[in-house]
Amino acid sequence: MVKKRVAKSLSPICKKGHAKIPVMETTAVSTTTLANDEFDRNVPRICGVCGDKASGFHFNAMTCEGCKGFFRRSMKRKASFTCPFNGSCTITKDNRRHCQACRLKRCVDIGMMKEFILTDEEVQRKKDLIQRRKDEEAQREAQRPRLSEEQSQVIATLVEAHHKTYDDSYSDFNRFRPPVREGPVTRSASRAASLHSLSDASSDSFSHSPESVDTKLMNFSNLLMMYQEQGGIPDSDDDGSKLSMLPHLADLVSYSIQKVIGFAKMIPGFRELTAEDQIALLKSSAIEVIMLRSNQSFNLEDMSWSCGGSDFKYCVNDVTKAGHTLELLEPLVKFQVGLKKLNLHEEEHVLLMAICLLSPDRPGVQDHGRIETLQDHLSETLQAYIQLHHPGGRLVYAKMIQKLADLRSLNEEHSKQYRSLSFQPEHSMQLTPLVLEVFGSEFTRISHV
Repeated sequence: MVKKRVAKSLSPICKKGHAKIPVMETTAVSTTTLANDEFDRNVPRICGVCGDKASGFHFNAMTCEGCKGFFRRSMKRKASFTCPFNGSCTITKDNRRHCQACRLKRCVDIGMMKEFILTDEEVQRKKDLIQRRKDEEAQREAQRPRLSEEQSQVIATLVEAHHKTYDDSYSDFNRFRPPVREGPVTRSASRAASLHSLSDASSDSFSHSPESVDTKLMNFSNLLMMYQEQGGIPDSDDDGSKLSMLPHLADLVSYSIQKVIGFAKMIPGFRELTAEDQIALLKSSAIEVIMLRSNQSFNLEDMSWSCGGSDFKYCVNDVTKAGHTLELLEPLVKFQVGLKKLNLHEEEHVLLMAICLLSPDRPGVQDHGRIETLQDHLSETLQAYIQLHHPGGRLVYAKMIQKLADLRSLNEEHSKQYRSLSFQPEHSMQLTPLVLEVFGSEFTRISHV
């Protein structure tokens, strides 16, 4: 009894002058709770020995760095500690250095095991492994594709050029001759009804069907073929027909050509070409670049081009009323669908437009070598961007270049149909001088627009 009273009276103060140890309930957390909390990032990690902020599991228990190091040193030295009191000191963050015996006992109680302590050799091997992994990661980082400063600047310039010459609000469309979708009946009322039914049928097929884009495209082609068999496609050589959408779409094309010219002038190196080569490149590539740009407004849901309000939403019906036939419509929609499905970044899109425009094999080009050099630099920039942003996408570049080949065929058919319209006085009067200039033989003024 006397010994217990003495111990009780001395318990607040260590015999050797240690600071006062406050008496409180144990703040330790069970290892089971810690193990569960380890997977909940919102629960703070608490050292099971002293209650300090834990840094992770060490030697089979959740502890702070201080208690981890204390346990490792104690086990390696095979230290033997004696509590100056009765072996029941409460260990906290503030007093954990005061009683090593109770601190070590607490380590063992929460599950820390000496078997988990690495030898010096094992520690060194672990350090070497960590360093080797860091070196390998640094090597991979060094080998990772990067854009040069020049390439980054080219991309930034092209993106800026696109933003300055493409208004995605389509506010300028209000200045065009208004779209007229109820064109006069030319051959029979059944033709107009057939055209209207095609528009309605295609709209229903696209808007309410959960089918894939490929299936929708197949349905679209079938509808066009059916429509052609019924004689519904307007014939551009029919002198009695008036193409009601031709004035509006002619204004749209003329406006788009002007914007392409503005875009071209901001492509690095384009203004350094001769005037003749600038004109040749613009004349032969303008429609292709317009088709690339129009993909931004193309809608996969109903295969239409949405350019603002309902007045400027263009479908097959509208394009046929501008004189275009099946030979252009079907491959044009297929091209737009295929390009849309590539999900190109804006940077890739503008690079593809610049590559398309700077093609050295265009008719009338004189300095093939210089233009080819400009195009090669753009192609290298595009490939570097793809490698950086599409890991594993080896075919992305090839698919993009294939789209340029598809554009050549579309350009040829589009130009042929516009030239056909330009030879008919009643239709050529609906076209703008710039459209006539691009698709005609005279194009000396185009670079000054």
